[in-house]
Amino acid sequence: MPKGAGQKLKLYHLSQIMIKKTDDEHSLTMPQIIELLAEKGISADRKSIYDDFEALRDIGLDIIGEQVGRGYYYHVGGKRFELAELMLLVDAIQSSKFITARKSSDLIKKITDLASEHEAKQLKRQVVVQGRIKTMNESIYYLVDDIHRAMVENKSITFQYLQWNLDKVMVPRKDKLYVTSPWALTWDDENYYLIGYDPEAGKIKHYRVDKMKDIRLTDDKRVGKEEFESYDMGSYSKQNFGMFGKKETTIVDLEFNNTFVGIMIDRFGKEMPIRAAAKEGWSKTHVDVFISDQFYGWVFAMGGNVRITGPQRIVDEYRGELQKQLEE
Repeated sequence: MPKGAGQKLKLYHLSQIMIKKTDDEHSLTMPQIIELLAEKGISADRKSIYDDFEALRDIGLDIIGEQVGRGYYYHVGGKRFELAELMLLVDAIQSSKFITARKSSDLIKKITDLASEHEAKQLKRQVVVQGRIKTMNESIYYLVDDIHRAMVENKSITFQYLQWNLDKVMVPRKDKLYVTSPWALTWDDENYYLIGYDPEAGKIKHYRVDKMKDIRLTDDKRVGKEEFESYDMGSYSKQNFGMFGKKETTIVDLEFNNTFVGIMIDRFGKEMPIRAAAKEGWSKTHVDVFISDQFYGWVFAMGGNVRITGPQRIVDEYRGELQKQLEE
C-alpha cells in the first residue's frame, strides 16, 4: 500500500479520531474511520486498521467493536476521565476565586480536549465564567511555583504583601519586605493561602497568595519546622472563620435549631457532641473556635437559629459587638 506524507502519523491520527469522535454513546463504522483518515492524507484498509487497533489496545486505549443490527461499530470505552469527572473539574475551576477568568477559560478548554466532541458540547453548555468574582492577579501561578520551589529547596522567602486602597489600586501594606519560611499551601474560603513561619514574630502566619508580589528565595534555610508540625491544619479549618482576624481559641457553648444540624456538622465536623437543649426542637453543643469578628458574623448570619450560651464573657462580648454596630 503506498504511503502518503502523513502515513508515519497514522497511529496517532487514528487514536485521536477514536478519542474525539467516539464514546459510550457514539461509534464509527470502518468506512467512516477510513474516510476520516483519508481527510488527514492517510490511506488505510480494514486489515491495517485492525492491526492498529490491537496496537492501541496494547498501549491502553480501550477500543471496543460490537455488532449493531447489520453493521459493526467501533468506539473508545473506558477513558482516563469519565464525563462526570470532567464536569467536576470544570465546576471546581469555575468556582475557584483565586483562578483568574482568563486562566479559567484556558484550563476549561484543555479539559474539554480530554473529552470526545460530543461530551465537550455538554461541558461547554455548563461553562459560565463571566460575572463571577475572580482574582485579577495573573501571576498567581508563577507565585505558587516560586513558593513550591522554596519549599523543595528548604529556603526562606521575601515578598511584598499588598492591600487595596480607596483608588482600587493594590499597594504594599508596609515599606519593608515580609520574610517567612514557607511550609504549606492551602485552599480556604475560595482563596489560596501560604502557611509560613514568621521568624520575627516567632509564630505561624498565613498570607493570601494573590496578594503577594516579587517573591525572592533567600540563602537562609527555613525555620519553624517544630511549630508547623504541631500545627493542626484540619482542626484549624474547623475552628477558624476566615483565614484572618484570629484572636484566641475558646470552647464555646452553642444552641441551635434542629433543622440547622447539617450546617453545624458541615462547619464543625461529625465529631462535635450533640445533646438535647431545654427548648423543644433545639439541641446544644460545645466547640473549639477562634473568637473573631468572622465567628460573630457567622452566628449573626444564622438568623437566630444558632445562639451563643457560654462562656458568659463571650456572650457579653457578642452582645457588645451587636450593640456597637447599632450605635455606629
